[in-house]
Amino acid sequence: MTKRYVIKRDTPRRFLVNYRADLNDEQYSVVTAGAGPLLVIAGAGSGKTRTVTYRVAWLIESGVDPARILLVTFTNRAAREMIRRVETLVQSDVRKIWGGTFHSIANRILRRHAQSIDYLPNFTILDAEDAKELIELSIQDAGIDTKAKRFPKPEVLSDIFSFATNRDMMIRDSLPRHYPHLEHLSSQIEQVDRIYQARKLERNAMDYDDLLLNWKRLLVEKPETGDYWADNFQHILVDEYQDTNKIQAEIIDLLASRHRNVMVVGDDAQSIYSFRGAHFANIYTFKDRYADAQEFRLETNYRSRPEILMAANASISQNRKQLPKTLRAVRPSIGQAPALIPCRDSDQQAAFVAGRILELRQDGVPLTDMAVLYRSHWHAMELQMELTRRDVPYTVRSGVRFFEQAHIKDVTSYLRIVVNPRDEIAWKRVLKLIPSVGNATASRIWERISFAEEPLALVIRADFEARPRAASAWQEFVKLIGGLISPENIDRPAAQIAFVLSSGYEEYLENTYENADLRAEDLRQLANYAARFGSTEEFLSELALVNTERFGSPQSTTAEDVVMGGDEDEKLVLSSVHQAKGLEWKEVFLIWAADGKFPSARSLRDSESEEEERRLFYVALTRAKDELYITYPLVVTDWSRQTVIQKPSRFIYEVPRDLFEVWSVEEESIDAGSDDTPQLIN
Repeated sequence: MTKRYVIKRDTPRRFLVNYRADLNDEQYSVVTAGAGPLLVIAGAGSGKTRTVTYRVAWLIESGVDPARILLVTFTNRAAREMIRRVETLVQSDVRKIWGGTFHSIANRILRRHAQSIDYLPNFTILDAEDAKELIELSIQDAGIDTKAKRFPKPEVLSDIFSFATNRDMMIRDSLPRHYPHLEHLSSQIEQVDRIYQARKLERNAMDYDDLLLNWKRLLVEKPETGDYWADNFQHILVDEYQDTNKIQAEIIDLLASRHRNVMVVGDDAQSIYSFRGAHFANIYTFKDRYADAQEFRLETNYRSRPEILMAANASISQNRKQLPKTLRAVRPSIGQAPALIPCRDSDQQAAFVAGRILELRQDGVPLTDMAVLYRSHWHAMELQMELTRRDVPYTVRSGVRFFEQAHIKDVTSYLRIVVNPRDEIAWKRVLKLIPSVGNATASRIWERISFAEEPLALVIRADFEARPRAASAWQEFVKLIGGLISPENIDRPAAQIAFVLSSGYEEYLENTYENADLRAEDLRQLANYAARFGSTEEFLSELALVNTERFGSPQSTTAEDVVMGGDEDEKLVLSSVHQAKGLEWKEVFLIWAADGKFPSARSLRDSESEEEERRLFYVALTRAKDELYITYPLVVTDWSRQTVIQKPSRFIYEVPRDLFEVWSVEEESIDAGSDDTPQLIN
């Protein structure tokens, strides 16, 4: 029999922080809540970070050892900042707090227990490039002839493996829904995965996803280790809980099994990352797993004007699956409802946005306080052109600028060699798209055709001796070049782009990029944009205008990196809504708010996807502090010159019309001495 002894404190603890004065009633209730599971639904702009920080300070001032607190955030920087603030509040060293991302904490714990799961403590963590190389070797070990048939590149396989891991699914179960074009290769893909897993273990290496998978294995397969850590973490706090995946939620549940002092903080209305593996059910069903959980809501918004919040509340209320809340504004009204601006077409939409931005800039609003948001990257295409014409510096936070993306440059390179058959850079780029053609072969072919009077005619000749060994692939290339210069396509840039896409390039995308469908859509929209030009040369000249703009050429970038423009310190932000989550600006423009564009056409296949799109719309609206402008074109023209009437987004129809101020856009005649800025009639 075990005898229990409780250490009694002689005097009540004195708190350094005046929690009552520093927090509003909602925040104070969360911070000072008792033991047990806590579900905190924190609305946009409601002081979530402040609440989490003060909760940690409260726990420490209440006598909890910092070493027994686990604080999980989605960036290590956020964890460091929270811990720094806690240290300032309690005026003592709190560096023993276990703070960081899921992956960084997993790394620390696995270093201690690596041998119990057949690793050594000095295991290597593979970065994306390392993982790609190891997968490439695994493909070779599997004996798969990637030249004989199109097989996914290592980057795509890495994404397939990652998605299945984070969703805790078998690869063959994840392919039909998320990679249907690769379903027929499921056996070979699983074979590569088995070899890849074995190779990592042999080399004492883990990739990014292994950190989570092995952390969970450790807790489940080694009960004594699981019990130790469940006992060690007396209090667990998880920020942005709506963005956790299935394995992350399971890890938290395992760690909280002893003390059950787990506080999860997030906003189900901002759960927008299912494509990354985030599991909406984690926050939505939290009380199913913790029936005794106390539930709190932070609904006081310190960011936006009341008119903006009224529209956001009305929109998100349409979701059936949600934890209802109503945001209330602290800031006073300025008497301006969100503006709804129907535009004639995408050109007028771009002209309106650029013109209004310049007006606001003249009124004293810095460009850094303004942002243009959109659902898909291609939505910013015409706007980037318009901003360049008007010398408005901008920075792109949704990846590289539209016209600098690899797939855009690939396809436009085909058009460049048609217009200028002596364009060495374009030739080498398209030649290397041919299977088995690398730098050496591309240089050899270029050297042969560079001296020809008519390079295009030489290449499509049957007796061209410099062609590569892969005869079938070369014939496909020759057929493609012939089609581009055929009477039905020559000097029609829209038709040429569509022809490239349908002549094998879409299949290339599917085997090269995990987001192949989005890239294909970019190219279809590029074709639509190209339809307005009278010649391929004119179209390429327009693109060159953007790519050589005076405030700097775009840099190579990855997913969430920012592309900096040049020397100007002040730049307008262009961003996808996904990248804008957690940020705010005084003036926000939401463009292309048309049905089939936002929500995207793909999302309308099932109710769950549509509800996530509505959450994305809610996130877009709640980024605005002072003014919100929502625009959409009434008419779009596709590459075949067919005109399609656009309807406003269904999310706009769901908001009562009196919560919007509808603006009419008219354009002054150039003869009237205007600056070509659209004129507004309220």
